Amino acid sequence: MNTYYSPLRKGQGIESDVQGYEVTLPDIPAREFQITDFGAVGDGVTDNTEMFRLAIATCAEAGGGRVVIPAGIWLTGPIVLRSRIELHVQTGALVTFSRNFDQYPLIASSFEGWQAVRCQSPIDGEHLEDIAITGEGTWDGGGEAWRPVKRSKMTSSQWNQLVSSGGVVEQAGGDDAIWWPSTSALEGGAIVSRLHSEQVRDVASYEGARDFLRPNMVSLRQCKRVLLDGPTFQNSPAWNLHPWASEHVTIRNVSVRNPWFSQNGDGLDIDSCRHVAVENSVFDVGDDAICLKSGKDSEGRELGLPSEYITIRNCTVYHGHGGFVIGSEMSGGVRHVRVSDCTFIGTDIGLRFKSARGRGGVVEDIQVERIYMKDIIMEAISFSFFYANQEGSARGSDLSQEISEETPVFRDIRISDVVCAGAETALLVSGLPEMPLDGLVIEGYKVSARKGVQCAHAKHLRIAELHAHITEGSLIHLHQCKGAEVEVIEGAGPDGRLLTVTGHESAGIVCREGDADEEGRQISVGPEVRSGVIIRR
Repeated sequence: MNTYYSPLRKGQGIESDVQGYEVTLPDIPAREFQITDFGAVGDGVTDNTEMFRLAIATCAEAGGGRVVIPAGIWLTGPIVLRSRIELHVQTGALVTFSRNFDQYPLIASSFEGWQAVRCQSPIDGEHLEDIAITGEGTWDGGGEAWRPVKRSKMTSSQWNQLVSSGGVVEQAGGDDAIWWPSTSALEGGAIVSRLHSEQVRDVASYEGARDFLRPNMVSLRQCKRVLLDGPTFQNSPAWNLHPWASEHVTIRNVSVRNPWFSQNGDGLDIDSCRHVAVENSVFDVGDDAICLKSGKDSEGRELGLPSEYITIRNCTVYHGHGGFVIGSEMSGGVRHVRVSDCTFIGTDIGLRFKSARGRGGVVEDIQVERIYMKDIIMEAISFSFFYANQEGSARGSDLSQEISEETPVFRDIRISDVVCAGAETALLVSGLPEMPLDGLVIEGYKVSARKGVQCAHAKHLRIAELHAHITEGSLIHLHQCKGAEVEVIEGAGPDGRLLTVTGHESAGIVCREGDADEEGRQISVGPEVRSGVIIRR
C-alpha cells in the first residue's frame, strides 16, 4: 500500500504527544500520454477543450496513467477528471481557462456548506478514485471574468479602469458599491435565493442565474486518494481548492494565489473530508486561506459528515482573512485536527475559529503548535461565535438563548508555542452565553499587540506561559468565565491591571501569579462579581 505518514515533529525542548494521521496516496499506473499527441496547441489562442478530453479518455480507457502538459500556454474549457488519472503540468506550462461562460454547464455541486447548482468547475471530478495533479506548472482559473468587485477595495484609478472594461455597477445609497461582470450576474443572486428558499433543485431552473453561479476552480466531490503536488493554482472564480466529502487527500508543495480583493477568494476549503494532509504549501488569497468546513445549518447536520483526521504543517500564508480557519460552516463537525509549524504574515486574523447560532455541530480535539505570526491586522487568535458574513471577529452579548441542536459546540482545543510580532488583539474569545467555549488551553504564547487577552463566555480555560507586550488596557480580561486559571504571566497592563474579571456569572478564577497586585499587575474585579471568585495560589 502506498501510504504517506505525516508526523508532527517535536520542537526543541518541547514534549509533544501530537501526531499526524495516515493518508493513503493514489495508485496511478506508470504510463504517459502527451497532450500534444492529441492535437493540442500551446499558443494561448487555440481552444484545447476537446484535446484535453481525448487525452484523458484515452488514458482512462488504457487503465490510467499520466497526462503530460508541456511548456506553453494552453487555453481550454473545463477539464473533467477520471479515475486513475494524473494531470502533470511541466515547468513552463500555463493552463488558462476560457472566459466563455457557455462552456461551463450548470451542475449539481456544493458551495458554502449547501448542496447547490453551480457552473462546472474548471477542474472537476466526482466519485473518482486515485487522481492527482502534479508538476511545477500553473493553472489559471480566469477568475476576473466571473468575480464581482467591491468599490471599497479599489483605488479610484483601478475602479475607473474596471468600470470602463464593461459590466454593470450596483449602487448603494447613490454611490458605486459593487462592479458585476454582467447584468445577469448582478440579478442572479435574487434568483438563486428564491430558488433555494423554495428548495428547487432542478438544474435547468437556474439557467437565468448562470453568470452569478461562478464555480470553485478545483472541485473534487466524493473522491478517494487524491494528490495535489507541486503546481500553482491561481485566479479562481470563487474558492480555489475545494475537496468535498472526500477521503485520503494529500496537498503538498503547492502555491495557491488569488487577488487580495477577490470575493469568496478562499485558498483551500477542506469540506467534510477524512484523512487529509496539507504541507509545505504557500497561500496568498482574498479570503480565508486554509479552512476546515463541514456543511451549513440543518443540511450540514443532516448530512453529518465531519472533517476529521487532518494534519496541516509547514505552510506559509500571506494575505488572507484568516491563516488557519475552522468554520463558519461546520455543522457536520470538525475533529481530530493537528496543525504545526506554520507562518502567517499580514493576514487579517491568524488562527480563526468562527460559527453562529443555527449552525449546530461540534468542533473538538484540535491541537495547534509552533505558529509564527507577524503584522496581523486584527486578532492573532480569535474565537467568535456570532459570525454574520462579515470580515473580522464579531462580538456578542450576554443574552442567553435556549440550547438546541442549532447550538454550535467548541471544546478541547489546545494552542501552544505561538509567537506573534504585531497584532491588534492577542486573543479574543466571544463565546455563546448558553454554550461557552469549553476547554481552551493557551500555553507558551509570546505576543506583542495593542490589546491583550479578551475572553468572554469560556469555561475550563487555561492561559500559561504568556509573554505579552501590549499598549492598551488590561493584560487579561475575563468576562463571564468559569473555571479559568492563569499562571506564569509575564508583562504589564498599561492600565495597571494584570487581570480584570467582570460578569456576575464569573466563577473559579485561579491566579497563580505571586507578584499580583504589584505595580502594573493589579487584579481588578467588577462590582457585579461575587465575592470569592478570585482564588490566589
